[in-house]
Amino acid sequence: MNGEEFDDLVSFFDGMARTTWLKSVHDTLKEITGSWEGKDILDVGCGTGRLLLRGAEEANKVVGVDLSSEMVKASIQQFFYHELSGKSEFLIADAENLPFDEDSFHLALSTCVMFLLPDPSKGIKEIRRVLRKDGQMAMFNPSEKMSQAAAAQYAKENDISGFERIALLKWSNVSTRRHRYTPDEMTKLLKELGFTEVTHKEVLGGLAIISKAKKQQDS
Repeated sequence: MNGEEFDDLVSFFDGMARTTWLKSVHDTLKEITGSWEGKDILDVGCGTGRLLLRGAEEANKVVGVDLSSEMVKASIQQFFYHELSGKSEFLIADAENLPFDEDSFHLALSTCVMFLLPDPSKGIKEIRRVLRKDGQMAMFNPSEKMSQAAAAQYAKENDISGFERIALLKWSNVSTRRHRYTPDEMTKLLKELGFTEVTHKEVLGGLAIISKAKKQQDS
């Protein structure tokens, strides 16, 4: 993957982040991660920054990275508009090579990103590296139940139409060509990569999961 693939998709991804179905996922993710009060927060694959907006005012600092320069520009503009530039930083960076020191963040988020990587474990290892010793990670990924047919049925059952339906079906189409995990498979992967206290919450009718885990202390 390279950032230029996503440069022309800023409007689409920002629109998707504002759909009712993805907004509900972001709301759930924020709820699951609890208070961001005084914390340094990282979003890997931040898109246009809308997830970080949910807790920027309470956080000490929020940092977003994305492979796309246009996504980063959109995030910077988004936070300027909301008068939060002083509490935020956005950088062009690869999820597999984050430009931060070890033990930099209390919480790392990643939505709709890790499953796209050729080897998701490389991105997850990088997240673990930059987390503080008591840091947590939360990710949103498609489950093994995701397919275009299943997404279409979910849209029908939940009266999702227009652009919202198109965005969901496009995301489901990409998902079926990349990595999908059962909760057990994700638990196994995260524990192998040095995480503990792994929990999952099904969202979108079980078509996707939010996974939360804590950085395991080195012995």
